[in-house]
Amino acid sequence: MAHYQFPQGFLWGAATAAFQVEGYPRADGAGISNWDAFCHRPGTIANDHTGDVGPGQYRKYREDVQLMKRLGIKAYRLSLSWSRIFPEGTGRVNEAGLRYYQNLVDELLANGIEPWVTLFHWDLPQALEDRWGGWRSKDTARAFGDYAGFVAGQLSDRVTHFFTVNEICCFTVAGYGDGVFAPGLKLDRKTVNQTVHNACLAHGCAVQAVRANARQPVRIGIVENSPPCVPVIETPEHIDAARRAYRALEANRLTLMYEGRYPEEWLKEAGANAPEYTDEELKIIAAPTDFLGLNLYAPEHVMADPGNPAGFKVVPHQEGYPRMNMPWLFLGPEIIYWATRFCRELWNVPAVYITENGCAAVDKRQHDGEIYDTERVLYLRQHLQAAHRAVSEGLPLHGYFVWSLMDNFEWACGYDKRFGIVYVDFQTLERIPKLSAKFYQEVIRQNAVV
Repeated sequence: MAHYQFPQGFLWGAATAAFQVEGYPRADGAGISNWDAFCHRPGTIANDHTGDVGPGQYRKYREDVQLMKRLGIKAYRLSLSWSRIFPEGTGRVNEAGLRYYQNLVDELLANGIEPWVTLFHWDLPQALEDRWGGWRSKDTARAFGDYAGFVAGQLSDRVTHFFTVNEICCFTVAGYGDGVFAPGLKLDRKTVNQTVHNACLAHGCAVQAVRANARQPVRIGIVENSPPCVPVIETPEHIDAARRAYRALEANRLTLMYEGRYPEEWLKEAGANAPEYTDEELKIIAAPTDFLGLNLYAPEHVMADPGNPAGFKVVPHQEGYPRMNMPWLFLGPEIIYWATRFCRELWNVPAVYITENGCAAVDKRQHDGEIYDTERVLYLRQHLQAAHRAVSEGLPLHGYFVWSLMDNFEWACGYDKRFGIVYVDFQTLERIPKLSAKFYQEVIRQNAVV
């Protein structure tokens, strides 16, 4: 076991998102979010599922905190529903919504679990979509800064770690370009690029606002699902190609944030479709952060290509390549090592946390009532071995949050895809730890891959 021992203080956590686990999205004076509205449009979600109840953590949070405590989880990455706190996105505060998050934070702390708060995980107040066009407008970015500052003033006496936004491409490109996520639009490329820029601006505004309004020193970062580029063979030329690809494919997100500019090659390729921005906005977007959260699931294999001006090409997954229970969830555990390494080598990121890592599986209760998700155990074990490689080489990987604590509303897939280490019976809301939960419990107990 000593070979896979993690350093003392390595943070073991679990992650969820508000709209996916809370349920009751309109309870107690909350406003409608764009995901709430999107779900209630027939045909947008598998089986027309909605987030109306889900796992019901809004009512069962005390039970869930006790579950985390039994599993030994040290930190809980939760997100806040903006429209629970500001039903119209701005203006009036919904005290009941704010109180829910205060109570949840208090319950976590009382049980020795550290809250890591994500300020935005895709669920935009529908009022801002109606008023300004959502992320098409810089007004939304500025409103997010105001919301972030307010939350910091209310929670930073107890919460010391904040993430601004989660996975920019998923609430911009997928929502305004591909139409598969809320708000379900298929707009032109220039408008989509503008939504990405505005979301990056929102991140920067939030960084400044949280620091300005915090009641004690806090640490803040962003969560991104950067393309996990992996050298197809670990030789110098392919490693260099994968590093180049990581920066190039991140040109309008992490590269923008850490370098404070759009790379010339990206602007040239975008042409007239480049977003509108100012030098001042670039400075805001590049506001210094304390850590980076990476959501890592599946690899992009990269090889050197001297015939390509970029110096690399992405190798397609062949038909027989192993994958988990999602069309896109190809197996490639080395992503954790290479993403952490490239973030250090490209931008000298001071600290990395794996903020999501996990897989969907076909989870069924057996005759003895147990869920033997051995494929998830395999997935987690191999990824944790890659995480151990990173820390053993001195890379700045400081923690890991499994996705997800429990089965939940898996966005466009509804409740058909289960990612949790805890099984949820969506009829009774019973929680049943799976074999993977017991595996993760032992990993935490030994601070080692088991």
